[in-house]
Amino acid sequence: MEVNPHLTTKAQRDYQLVQAAIKDGDQKAYAELMKNYKDSLYFMLLKMTNNPADADDLTIEAFGKAFKKLDQYTPNYAFSTWLFKIASNNCIDFMRKKQKATYSINNPSVEEGDGNEMVNILPSEGMDPEENVLKKEKVRRLRDIVEKLKPHYRKLIELRYFKEYSYEEISKELDLPLGTVKAQLYRAREFISNIIKSMPERF
Repeated sequence: MEVNPHLTTKAQRDYQLVQAAIKDGDQKAYAELMKNYKDSLYFMLLKMTNNPADADDLTIEAFGKAFKKLDQYTPNYAFSTWLFKIASNNCIDFMRKKQKATYSINNPSVEEGDGNEMVNILPSEGMDPEENVLKKEKVRRLRDIVEKLKPHYRKLIELRYFKEYSYEEISKELDLPLGTVKAQLYRAREFISNIIKSMPERF
């Protein structure tokens, strides 16, 4: 595919990096694309969310979504335009879900599960009698992912799903309002789900 001659020199450079990433699996090309736009993307998302932690997470998610769909990018317009559109749409979806989660905090019928919410995030695999073995493997892989989370998310997940603390116990343990605990756990589960979906191999 020919590069659009109307693209700027910078946009044409990005297109060459995209091609290297797609055709050759060039990790340096991926890294260069991130380097070129990570800061500007972060500040755009910070302006949208007014929350540094959310902006940081959403920046990572935006690159993950863009790289997963990289073969769908066409040089009819700049890569930066395409990337920022993905990031903007993802941020809008996140903010809608966050508002919904905030509303549900005061609804006792929401999130009052049996502690298996995290396992349920993982794709369903297999049938009896393999189910128990597969579930244990899912939990093991889940622990590996949790280890990669930011410390405050990791602590919440460990207390809730591995130590089986109640929301009230977590609230006391971390000296956080109950509503904050529920909202941050919702966010942590969503973040883990996005990590799993972006993994190239089957989870």
